[in-house]
Amino acid sequence: MTSLARFLALGAACLSLPVQAGGVEQLRAFLENTRSGKAEFTQTVTSNSSGKPQEASGTMVFSRPGKFRWTYDKPYYQLIVGDGEKLWVYDKDLNQVTVKKLGQALGSSPAALLTGDNAWEKNFVLKDVGRSGGLDVVEAIPKGQDGTFEWVRLGFSGNLPQVMELRDNFGQTTTLHFARFERNPGVDADQFRFVPPKGADVIGE
Repeated sequence: MTSLARFLALGAACLSLPVQAGGVEQLRAFLENTRSGKAEFTQTVTSNSSGKPQEASGTMVFSRPGKFRWTYDKPYYQLIVGDGEKLWVYDKDLNQVTVKKLGQALGSSPAALLTGDNAWEKNFVLKDVGRSGGLDVVEAIPKGQDGTFEWVRLGFSGNLPQVMELRDNFGQTTTLHFARFERNPGVDADQFRFVPPKGADVIGE
């Protein structure tokens, strides 16, 4: 095969390869095509100060916009529910419930990227940061100055988030790995309703 023939053959092969969507494009596809989802997750929290990383695991389910249920099963039980209007955080060991308006809790938060509406460009500056670990990564930096974190990064594969990494303003990095992510499953609306357990202390609105 001549050099020209090899060049043409290589060019044809390259053109036939599937184009890999970047992180921003996959985030956009996720937001446009995903109304609900559920997954298992593992969470690791590390800090600048010395100390053993904090690990936790559980499950999450959501229905966009603004409804979600995050359940921490290990190392201790904690439940976080967004019902579309309010955010409820239940700490079983303390028998305490914290409640606040959901809009204030989401606004420029990482949860808004997964469970909010499609107006994420109003709250974040987004950019592709390349591939890492076989995933296409998008970085989101809050436009507002009143957020609680510096940036959040989402790693996508097949237009589904596989990893979320968050750097907060206190020097902590939280990493979430998702497993068995299901797009648009049937979701029971009762999962997004929360009634404080009898005798629990309720703090907030």
